[in-house]
Order: sequence, then C-alpha cells, then structure tokens
Amino acid sequence: MGDETLLLALLNSAPMVDGVPRDHLVDASAWLADQGRPEATDSAQTLREAREALKAVVRGQATPVALNPFLTNVRSTPSTTDDGLEWTLDDTSARSVVVHAILAWDELAKKSPGRLRACANPDCELFLIDRSKANNARWCSMAACGNRMKARRHYRRSRQAP
Repeated sequence: MGDETLLLALLNSAPMVDGVPRDHLVDASAWLADQGRPEATDSAQTLREAREALKAVVRGQATPVALNPFLTNVRSTPSTTDDGLEWTLDDTSARSVVVHAILAWDELAKKSPGRLRACANPDCELFLIDRSKANNARWCSMAACGNRMKARRHYRRSRQAP
C-alpha cells in the first residue's frame, strides 16, 4: 500500500456518516490490519493525535511544526538496491505508521502543492488528493458530497426565484 493511501486513510478515519461522527481508530488494531500494518501498543491514542495534527496542518489551521512530536527520535536505515537507495524506518510501532503518513504529506506538499485538501462540503470531514489535470476537484466524492452540494445550491436558487 502506498503511503499516500495510508495518509488518506488516516485523515479519513473519522468520517461523518449521516450526520454522526465515527472513529475508525476505536479499534486501532483492526484499522492497522486494514492498512496492512502490524499492531502496536498505544496505537489508538498516537494515531488519533497524529490524525488531528495532520488535519490541522492540511486545513492551514496549524503549521507543520505541529507534527514535530511525532518525528522525535525517528531513525531511518539506508540500504542499496538496483535502483539506488532505499530508506527503512527503524520503528514498527504505531508511530511508524504516523511517520509514513507525515512523509507522504510532505512529499505531496512538495511535488503537488495544494492537491491534498479537505472536501468542500462543510458537513463532510473527509479529505481528497486532487489528481485532476485542472486541479479543481472539490469533493471527496461526486456521487455523495458533490451531488448534495449541487442539490443544495439548486434548491436555494429555486427558492429565491420570483
């Protein structure tokens, strides 16, 4: 699983379903297993704190400095491959998952600035990576949020018509 997928899974692990907030990290072991990652101690709390910090950074409510607590004492070991260097984190804890998500955020922010964003539906808590050529995707899902937002806009316009 790519780290961008992991990043989105972490950011989207607290969706709003029918107006009710959910938290997929209640069972962190199951969530980690779904991501193909090993179970770790204190994983739920670490993952929740990192999720909230990443959300704040992506939304522009916090600076990347908010991610520092998750990066202290992180070590990576290089090894050579036929294609060059490969870096491996020396940690297999939940913090390792968080570090991979933060590294994916950093790479996205550098390679594709502005492509990772919150859904434009104010009732939605999900995030998306805009892969469109025009960089104009607004909703996590056109079928769900996009349709709802367009229907609301149409309803408001039709109610205002004389």
